[in-house]
Amino acid sequence: MEQLNVGGASLIWLTGGNNHLDGGAMFGVVPKPLWSKKYPANEKNQIELRTDPILLQVDGKRILIDSGMGRGKLSDKQKRNFGVTQESQVDESLSELGLTREDIDIVLMTHLHFDHACGLTEKLEGEYRSVFSNASIITSETEWQEMKHPNMRSKNTYWKENWQPIQHQIETFRESVEVVPGLRMVHTSGHSDGHCVVSFDRDGESFIHMADLMPTHAHQNKLWALAFDDYPVTSVHQKDKWMDEGYRKKAWYTFYHDAYYRALKFDEEANVLEKVTRER
Repeated sequence: MEQLNVGGASLIWLTGGNNHLDGGAMFGVVPKPLWSKKYPANEKNQIELRTDPILLQVDGKRILIDSGMGRGKLSDKQKRNFGVTQESQVDESLSELGLTREDIDIVLMTHLHFDHACGLTEKLEGEYRSVFSNASIITSETEWQEMKHPNMRSKNTYWKENWQPIQHQIETFRESVEVVPGLRMVHTSGHSDGHCVVSFDRDGESFIHMADLMPTHAHQNKLWALAFDDYPVTSVHQKDKWMDEGYRKKAWYTFYHDAYYRALKFDEEANVLEKVTRER
């Protein structure tokens, strides 16, 4: 498991599964000859996307950023349609660290699309139950309301089995919340109306988790928005804001979906300064 230390905090990438989605959808209006130079596609024009939660350990707290693809949640048809070739192994990853799911104190949900939220629940004895039963689960109020009341488009990604068993654990916020000193969740909208970014600043070091505003390193171009984005113009403006800020601070950018890099640090000209490569 890859690890990164930032400002006294430890980040460890767990194995949360994967999916393979259409490259054209992941890069929107960007022509394939451009995006395929940065991120390869298979013979079906699909790109591999990890769904790997980040375990953040800071101030004696064990915090997950998103929850993974889950295990045993998808039908064979869904696995085929979403290109899932690996389900979650979060329990096994935690066991390697001498931890269990019960040791997780907080789960930060950048948004609640199925590929981020399936790991929150599991089916046992015919009913869905919470996986991280001791944790507070934090997301934006906007995202939580859309999760519970999806529209005709979003109902395909907001699933009741992912929210009903954990509703008593949910804590919401409107604009931003400080989880521990220096660690913030900020409501951005863009990819979904309730989408959030996670940022950490301490001792002159920082990381920014852009979630699905910049799901992979190949989405570094501020104008490259996903066809999946509900509000693509908002995504572009939010990328501009957070990337300018991060470039100035030489912040690390961390990834949940990237199949090649766990984290990258850029200078003010957007050149890579340091990187954490995913072991493949």
